[in-house]
Amino acid sequence: MNPTRVLWLAAATGVLSACMAFGAQDQRIGQLAKEVAGKGWIVYAARSAENETWDLFVMRPDGAQRRNITNTPDQEEGGPRFSPDGKRLLYRRFPKGTVIHHDLWGFQGNLVIAAADGTNPVEIGANREHPWASWSPDGKQIACLTLKGIQVLDLETKKIVRQLPRKGIYQQLFWSPDGQWFCGVANARIMWTVVRMDAATGALNVVHEFQSCTPDWFPDSQHIIFPSRPAGQKGYGFTQLWMSDGEGKEPTMIYGEDGYHIYGGALSPDGKYVLFTRCRDDGGGSEKSGAPICIMRLSDAPAIGGPSPALRRLHPGAKDAPVLELVDGWEAHWTYAEIGVKE
Repeated sequence: MNPTRVLWLAAATGVLSACMAFGAQDQRIGQLAKEVAGKGWIVYAARSAENETWDLFVMRPDGAQRRNITNTPDQEEGGPRFSPDGKRLLYRRFPKGTVIHHDLWGFQGNLVIAAADGTNPVEIGANREHPWASWSPDGKQIACLTLKGIQVLDLETKKIVRQLPRKGIYQQLFWSPDGQWFCGVANARIMWTVVRMDAATGALNVVHEFQSCTPDWFPDSQHIIFPSRPAGQKGYGFTQLWMSDGEGKEPTMIYGEDGYHIYGGALSPDGKYVLFTRCRDDGGGSEKSGAPICIMRLSDAPAIGGPSPALRRLHPGAKDAPVLELVDGWEAHWTYAEIGVKE
């Protein structure tokens, strides 16, 4: 056979195989989109096309029915979080033009609580008050990470009803769904350590050390999701999404991709799906315009995106999971409740 024809056939076969692979992946992503489409709502912060400020938006988990629920051209909003029953929303409001710092945003601006559809917003406290506010399981209280300690505020009376020492926790405080624990980022043995605290006694244990941050809870209150930038990578390295049990004994990568930093990790209310952002710049993108919000099945973890040869060598058993990429945003959160957003 003519050598030129052999090379042409080989090249054509490679192109056809690649097209088939891309087609199969597109089909899997389409199936994932259909699977999650009717599962409640996702709230997130994003730059408004109309006024270029940070507003809060909601959308269906397949990206449909996107709505701007704050639409405030003279202010910025970020850090939204549905209440456990999905009926309310807390977030922070900033003066227009504020650069929202990816590490410090919980200390910036005013705390606001509104209905889940963004209506009836009420500022709680003064500027920079009630930092890193997090819902209690019953939604009647919030825990705040202040310089004085972890303070529990009763929302009806607006009084501090309990206080615990911070024990080095300095950002991203979240209360577990069962009410028994807090998680956060601390200066424990080293900086950038994810920790768990007993909400009754204040006892602290390390979950994951070294360049680990922004943790959140699984619905079972037994596991924690968090970004981590493991040591040993070439150069600065890239942030991956990990999970562990609360004692830190079972760390497992959920998703990683060389060339991207994976932040904003959160679970669907039933723990079956994972939310995250995929950003080329470290930090998640709050200083600019956010990053693509993505969804994958937890059952597809551990997964690796893109070529990522170095990462695949470290995790040879990782999968090529379908990842549904939605819109650019920051700090997304998911409820299965119907929140009354008007069509």
